[in-house]
Amino acid sequence: MERAVLTQVENQLGFITLNRPEKRNALSPQLITDLAEAFSEMGANPNVKVVILQAKGRAFCAGADLEYIQSLQNFTFEENLEDSHRLKLLFSQIYEFPKVVIAKVQGHALAGGCGLVTVCDFAFADSDALFGYTEAKIGFVPALVSVFLAEQIGHYRAGELLISGEMISAKKADEFGLITGHMSGDSLDHWVAHEFAAKLIRENSAFSMSETKRLLRSLGKEARDRALDAAAEANARARVHEDCKKGIAAFLTKNKPTW
Repeated sequence: MERAVLTQVENQLGFITLNRPEKRNALSPQLITDLAEAFSEMGANPNVKVVILQAKGRAFCAGADLEYIQSLQNFTFEENLEDSHRLKLLFSQIYEFPKVVIAKVQGHALAGGCGLVTVCDFAFADSDALFGYTEAKIGFVPALVSVFLAEQIGHYRAGELLISGEMISAKKADEFGLITGHMSGDSLDHWVAHEFAAKLIRENSAFSMSETKRLLRSLGKEARDRALDAAAEANARARVHEDCKKGIAAFLTKNKPTW
């Protein structure tokens, strides 16, 4: 069985690759665990200075895995809370990672997949990519990502994306400050690895980048950690709400729920 997450190191550049293209790299519990292990591995590797988070296939990450969504219907509140904490820990691990993390995005980055983009230091996308925190469409609450997104682009812009649940283009994501830039797919691979990341590796001190990131992430950390704990509870409560059950049922049968 092929691994859900692949890792590679080349010229001080670490690659972490989502490898479930047949599932549009949807987030499963195993994928979340494998991602956490991959980042731990890259963090401990002295030969890695910058990390690129990327994905195989036509989509970066389409959100939660279908089988995983089905299993949520049978979870207790306590099980949902434990599960929410696993995703919280992954997001925090990437956000506070001691090395620079660059997301390279193609296709869709939705819900939790868009959350992965949010917690990276830089994000470059194919001009045809689409982004969206679509949880409200199925009666769910994008609780965990709201903490990071509000810190990144401000509460008003975050609310516009999270409450509407609408998908936006790479151009609009760039204008909102959700991503660093966008370009044609032909240019994306070369730019991210051989231009942007290579320049950081060549011209910047690893110590300075790490320390700068640590200082930035220390700002408001206590409040952020409290907010994330509250968000994990909100996430767990939302999963057992009737609206979420209705939304998931409609999603699984490819119907639109009546709210």
